[in-house]
Amino acid sequence: MSETPQEKVARLARLRRDGGVLRDYRSPRYDEPFIMEQGAPGERGVFVPLAEDGVKKAVGEAADYIPEGMARAAAPVLPEMSQHQVLRHYLRYSQMTLGMDLGSDISEGTCTMKYSPKLHEELVRYHRAADLHPWQDEDTLQGLLEIVYETGQYLKEISGMDGFTLQPGGGSHAVYTNACVMRRYFEARGELGQRDEMITTIFSHPCDAATPKVAGFKVITVMPDENGYPDLEAFKAAVSERTVGCMITNPEDTGIYNPQIDKYVEVLHDAGALAFTDQANANGILGIARARDAGFDACHFNLHKTFSSPHGCEGPASGAYMVTEKLAPYLPVPVVTKVGETYHLDYDRPESIGRVRGFLGNWLCVIRAYAWIRNMGPDGLREVAEISVLNNNYLDRLLMAVKGVTRPYAEGHRRLDQVRYSLEELKEDTGFGTEAVRDRMVDFGIQSYWMSHHPWVVPEPFTPEPCETYDKRDLDEWAATIKKVSDEAYHEPDVVREAPHAQPIDQMRRTEAMEDPAQWAFTWRAYKKKVLGRQGPA
Repeated sequence: MSETPQEKVARLARLRRDGGVLRDYRSPRYDEPFIMEQGAPGERGVFVPLAEDGVKKAVGEAADYIPEGMARAAAPVLPEMSQHQVLRHYLRYSQMTLGMDLGSDISEGTCTMKYSPKLHEELVRYHRAADLHPWQDEDTLQGLLEIVYETGQYLKEISGMDGFTLQPGGGSHAVYTNACVMRRYFEARGELGQRDEMITTIFSHPCDAATPKVAGFKVITVMPDENGYPDLEAFKAAVSERTVGCMITNPEDTGIYNPQIDKYVEVLHDAGALAFTDQANANGILGIARARDAGFDACHFNLHKTFSSPHGCEGPASGAYMVTEKLAPYLPVPVVTKVGETYHLDYDRPESIGRVRGFLGNWLCVIRAYAWIRNMGPDGLREVAEISVLNNNYLDRLLMAVKGVTRPYAEGHRRLDQVRYSLEELKEDTGFGTEAVRDRMVDFGIQSYWMSHHPWVVPEPFTPEPCETYDKRDLDEWAATIKKVSDEAYHEPDVVREAPHAQPIDQMRRTEAMEDPAQWAFTWRAYKKKVLGRQGPA
């Protein structure tokens, strides 16, 4: 719907009145078909030259190298398009997408969406990195192995641990690796038949409960006390001779740091159990608190969070898993080692849990993290923590002045690099909660798809994480957006109810399909079958 000049002037005036920092934002909208629905037979983006006669004579037909049983019976059905069509298609989609380089994504709850320097992208695209093959001999991978090894040394110093692997493909994968290492540790000690329970807490990351369950353990979840800490007496009651260990986050997803975390670790060790801390986003404690100093036996970092390698649409990712000396024998193979000035892939580790991922893991993330650590240096890493905490507490002051926003637990206590707020009061007053606020925030160019993960123990939660990337203007804009939506919820409810207004998609339809695997379609063929009701080629 077009605006008259007078309506535009009035709208911009309203934005200026609302704190002077709200953005006049409107996303492009294209009625863009799926790429599988485009093109025409015979169109090409590039013509691959045929092999010369001399090459054919020397090596034969390429098809002859494909093992029997792996050759397709028919060519795959792919869109036939020119380069211009392909470029236009994906650029249109990119313009309809919010992202880190376009707007604020402080509201991607607990994801730590920080800026990744573009120089680091150049490093991983450089042919000496991009063209490496994981089956190369290790003597031709010395540069890459040096980066992996040195990154591990930095992370050992940051965590206080003795051993590392960068093989896991993300944070949850690293936590699962830990569950397997703990299992192998007690198996080697002959105690696995006795120990079958893993403890976690409700405000630890959800993977701290999910992955030990997948690894075969019974999961016991400890709930918080009035300050948001895991109740220490309940924790003691949960620990027994059946306990394998505990997987805990500190600070937890409330942003509250537990200053007595070492007491929980002591309870575990007194029972012969192990202690693991999930430090996926360790922004608020870099250079200040180390896992080993609190007594932990293992920890992990998300390189795609704390160490500034981008998430990349939920991947690729890298989970750095760190252990003390007693758990080091069980690390996945191969472990990157250094003998003299030469780096090796050590497979001779008979007590290892084996591989958890193909090849070396996502080493492109490792290169970015290595460059970030080297650029920051030890003083810079501590400054990251200080700025993250400063940003968080400045934003907290702004948000606590917004009607309908509350902050459960630990009244008067400071949070570190995030806070789990509640919009329960707003929901009771107006009928609009977290999801409605999220849908309206995108009208101001704020990425807010995932404002807080489940379970929603805090009613109607949102968990902003204003790490060191953001400046005061970003924080002012984000808080002003929350205030604007709150004011609308109380005084202009239809604006919130019908949001978003400035996005290519108005509102999600058929949300029940998200909970029904029978309706999911991850491929074009499945989409045609389940959604369009068609069989065979388009």
